[in-house]
Amino acid sequence: MNIYNRALKTVTPYVAGKPIEELARESGLSAKQIIKLASNENPLGPSPMAVRAIEKQLAGINRYPDSNYYELKKKVATKLNLGIESLVFGNGSDELIDCVIKGFSEPGNEVLSAKSTFLEYEIIAKVNNRKFKAIGLKRLRYDLDSIAKAITKKTRLVFIANPNNPTGTYVTKNEAEKFLKKIPSEVVVVFDEAYNEFVDTGSFPDTLKYVKNYNVIILRTFSKIYGLAGLRIGFAVTRPEFAEVLNTVRQPFNVNSLAAAAAQAAIDDYEFVKKTQELIWQEKEFLYKKFIEIGIKFIPSAANFILIEVAPSSEAFFAKMLKLGIIVRGMSAYGLKDYIRLTIGTHDENLAFLEGLKTIKEKK
Repeated sequence: MNIYNRALKTVTPYVAGKPIEELARESGLSAKQIIKLASNENPLGPSPMAVRAIEKQLAGINRYPDSNYYELKKKVATKLNLGIESLVFGNGSDELIDCVIKGFSEPGNEVLSAKSTFLEYEIIAKVNNRKFKAIGLKRLRYDLDSIAKAITKKTRLVFIANPNNPTGTYVTKNEAEKFLKKIPSEVVVVFDEAYNEFVDTGSFPDTLKYVKNYNVIILRTFSKIYGLAGLRIGFAVTRPEFAEVLNTVRQPFNVNSLAAAAAQAAIDDYEFVKKTQELIWQEKEFLYKKFIEIGIKFIPSAANFILIEVAPSSEAFFAKMLKLGIIVRGMSAYGLKDYIRLTIGTHDENLAFLEGLKTIKEKK
């Protein structure tokens, strides 16, 4: 007699970036000696306005939060110029992915995405007993034409990470609009835009304009640009009737009061957002230049990380970096065994990575 979900046999659990504390325990290094460039976190820390909001909220944590997050919805709706009925908040984008799959598909339906993309699409789909189909990337970019051709009568959802994690490549406005025109009426397209604030190109799609005319759900997060990864808060933007479905599926009080207060304050921290963007864009160009100088192949990125070729083994490179107190992310789980993903850090952190890279190359 089986007492567990049989679908779990097909699931490889998600392995997060190695925590600083774990490496400190294993290596004997202090936390201050360790540099983490693995999880695409904000190198400047959290929004200062968010921190102050948390401090003010602490005395009220004996109360449950507003389950509808009205004030936060109002603040985000104003920023995005849309109605509050189009917003749904979640415990990070991960929970919202789960809500989308539960709300817009049934066991046996297909969930479609790409290979070498955010691993949670496949994991959550399989845990919920949905069939997951992955279409190969084309020159490390989403191949929307092939994805459209792969849609069957069983397909209910298509997930598009834009920019894509871990490649940093993105789907253009023209590509997205051409793709949406091909999609059957019973299929919902999810644009996961966790890194949209780091994009600096005019060809990136303004997906908010698609919500009215297409079956589109947009996922965004406070984890990256606002530095609130530890609080776990993200949101979905979609048509009001779709939002009702997500609100039916999500758990009550799924976002805690500290996270809601921090997010509400962070929305107004324009100075912090600008400072983060300028750092990432400046350091990205600095790293590109250095990689070219030393002959390291990389994929130009629209996000706050860079995919770097370190053949023949990303895991061996990852292990060597750990010995130097630097945490990066091996890409074997994504089917990219010759690559590591490097989060763009502060200038000093990036210099330390380059020095570590030089040390490893010299020992070959």
